[in-house]
Amino acid sequence: MKLKALFFLLLIVGSNFSIFGQEPPQTFKNPIISGYHPDPSICRVGEDYYLVNSSFTWFPGLPIYHSKDLVNWEQIGNAVTDPEHYDFDGLKDKLGLFAPTIRHHEGVFYIINTCVGCKMNFYITAKDPAGPWSDPVWLPDAPGIDPSIFWDDNGKCYYTGMNGIKEKDWPNQTVVYNQELDLEKQKLVGERHELTYGHANNASYTEGPHLYKINGKYLLLVSEGGTEMNHAMSVHHSDDINGPFVTDIVNPVLTHRHLGKDYPLYAIGHGDLVQTQNGEWWAVMLGKRWNHGITTLARETFLAKVDFEGQTPFFNKGKGVVLPEQKRPDLPWTPVPEVPIVDDFNGENLAFKWCTIRTPKTSFYTLEEGKLKVKLRAEVMENLVNSSLLLQRITAHDFEASTHLSFKTSKQNEQAGLSIYRTNENHINLLKVKNEIVLLESFKGSITEIARVPYKGKEVVLKAVAKDMKVQFYFGEDKSKMTPIGDARSLIVIADAQGNAQFNGPGVGVYATSNGVASKNMAVFDWFSYEGKENEEVVD
Repeated sequence: MKLKALFFLLLIVGSNFSIFGQEPPQTFKNPIISGYHPDPSICRVGEDYYLVNSSFTWFPGLPIYHSKDLVNWEQIGNAVTDPEHYDFDGLKDKLGLFAPTIRHHEGVFYIINTCVGCKMNFYITAKDPAGPWSDPVWLPDAPGIDPSIFWDDNGKCYYTGMNGIKEKDWPNQTVVYNQELDLEKQKLVGERHELTYGHANNASYTEGPHLYKINGKYLLLVSEGGTEMNHAMSVHHSDDINGPFVTDIVNPVLTHRHLGKDYPLYAIGHGDLVQTQNGEWWAVMLGKRWNHGITTLARETFLAKVDFEGQTPFFNKGKGVVLPEQKRPDLPWTPVPEVPIVDDFNGENLAFKWCTIRTPKTSFYTLEEGKLKVKLRAEVMENLVNSSLLLQRITAHDFEASTHLSFKTSKQNEQAGLSIYRTNENHINLLKVKNEIVLLESFKGSITEIARVPYKGKEVVLKAVAKDMKVQFYFGEDKSKMTPIGDARSLIVIADAQGNAQFNGPGVGVYATSNGVASKNMAVFDWFSYEGKENEEVVD
């Protein structure tokens, strides 16, 4: 009887999926991880997939994501969390943690990475990808950037990286090389081998290498053309791990550069391959989307099907491009918890999505009784230091962000509020100051006061509404009594180019500063709300 009851219960549950429209979808939409998530690298362990992205000067760094189906991803941690080993002070926003590679070998996870402006190339390890991760092992003898790590059948470990060339045969020529990495001695050993300069005699910025052994031969996947319109991926083959590598005749195997500036997805490149437990091949890669002719979300993570014909990988065979929507992988549909729109600050720690800019040397915030308390410090976001700024990634072209602030000061230099940030030179701040609310915009390092209005209350709700490349700011005593301040501002402030680094991306969050003067004051944020309102018609 118990088995019968269980059978009918399962039958009812299965029927309800159909009745209420909860059957697993047949397709997925790109990007799979939206907003500032460049340089994706992926690995599989059993039925679990793990992905890591570059994070540059954001801290904690190297966000780690987990998925069961390659479509639904949940952030489970950050790989770089210890401020003692990573110093980003003085670094421009485009520097810091570049192009990580994540791999798993004999029960241990490895991330190998470059810290540009720090000590350069290093690797870290963990038994659990959620962390904790080890202290960095620096590799001072490894030149260049974009390292990858690979184990051959004989157990030897290899470092593959990109380096510049002093005497170039063509502009922006670089070389991809490999060398054995002795994990016991924690250093490179043996001879260094040059593998490729790219697939053609004018290939620029050959970088982002990954080595695989597929169908008995070594496959080297690299990116070329820089991370803008000419970005592309090419493959090279060899019978020996040290080469010579022969470029595939169909190269580049994936690019959108031939589609022109009107195509909605561009800058496709910097990919990594993974084979599912069902034998399918897929690839993750970075790409960009247009927002009314410019790019405001920076580089995002996309997914494409891969089929091999002989040694050649074909990306979305028959299409040859990354698709906005396509049939999903042959894996059990496994949704993950949605990221809450409102953060009530009730946990013991901030959610993984929250980051600072540059490495905090001292703690400047606490979570107490469901409130985020932020110290006003002398540091300001315009300088290349860690200021009292907390951000999360903007993940949609159109969005709303708001927060409830409790803050009082009698000093003109003290201010706190809501911030939309791209770099130390490009940001917009809606701030409460002494008896006033002020809207300030910094564009290419020039700070302009947009509006200033009287406001004597201690409590205030601050809000930003972004739509169609404009952002309108509001303030009020509570969410039901909001007043606009200033004219709607252009989101060109956080767009690619426009004086911004092409590498990092935009965030929204909270900020407090005493502008160069020591202070004991604090800004108290009762909650923070962020909701993406993606408009699929903004790719023109």
